[in-house]
Amino acid sequence: MIEAEAIRLFKCLADKSRLQILKNLVQEDMYAERLAERLGLTAATISFHMKKLEDAGAVTSYKDQYYTMYSLRQEIFMTNIIDIIKEESDEAREQKQREEAYRKKVLMSFFEYGRLKSIPAQRKKERICLEEIAKSFEADRVYEEKEVNEIIERFHADFCTIRRDMISEGIMEREGMRYSKSK
Repeated sequence: MIEAEAIRLFKCLADKSRLQILKNLVQEDMYAERLAERLGLTAATISFHMKKLEDAGAVTSYKDQYYTMYSLRQEIFMTNIIDIIKEESDEAREQKQREEAYRKKVLMSFFEYGRLKSIPAQRKKERICLEEIAKSFEADRVYEEKEVNEIIERFHADFCTIRRDMISEGIMEREGMRYSKSK
């Protein structure tokens, strides 16, 4: 189920009358007049709600003699909500673009000629800068502390703070006096 369908279905379910209609359709297929009689609503009101339920994909209709019968699409309700949440959003590309634009803005603000001008006070901005510095380290390689300090010092004189922050942020791992880039 895509995001737009889920939104339509959830909006549709936010109505007591529509929920009562669905509860009746779970038991058996019905026509509008019978639902109206059961629920104490007019046939026109039932038809209005049925249109909403059909648009949301919750029910289907078919002809049976003189009546339009409505049936519940049970498979739509078998969808796990966590699966809907995990599905990539329609706006995922736009979110990634906004994230990348923010990242570039932070890097332009704090780096000049490849060096870190100052360590950002905001954790989010500092993390972006630390991730940029971490690109200088090879994956699956173990570094001595001296090597780590030399690499970091190319970016900023306070290599101790940056090294410590990279470890606390989980960007680098430390085992004794040996360091490696986190995976």
